[in-house]
Amino acid sequence: MARVHIDLPAHLPFSTELAVRITDINYGGHLGNDSLVSLLHEARARMLRHHGFSEMELGGAGIIIADAAISYRAEAFFADRLRVEIGGQDFSRVGGDLVYRVSNVEDGREVARAKTGIVFFDYGRRKVRAAPPEFRQLFEP
Repeated sequence: MARVHIDLPAHLPFSTELAVRITDINYGGHLGNDSLVSLLHEARARMLRHHGFSEMELGGAGIIIADAAISYRAEAFFADRLRVEIGGQDFSRVGGDLVYRVSNVEDGREVARAKTGIVFFDYGRRKVRAAPPEFRQLFEP
């Protein structure tokens, strides 16, 4: 079986910390995969807000998540502090990838890598649109 492999760019310009909540714990006693997706969403929303954007307004466009992939590296548990670093790569005319490294703040263990493919979208016209240049610039070194 082929495994998901996510390469990270050298430059991950945004980082935020999140705590694992008790509601994020699954029956295995560790961070659930569904909860990790929610934590990535929170981190992405924080990154956008930090730059004056939202998922619905990025220089005249919104974004749609076209695909997602996660590669788990280690367990995370209730009350762990996680650092989520975000970068961008593989941009095209209308989309690109946001990539994430999730690490345990206390011991530095990498918990997961993730990628969300995004497409820029004009919600008013219900059409795909060109990537806003100011968004791409967020990820340039």
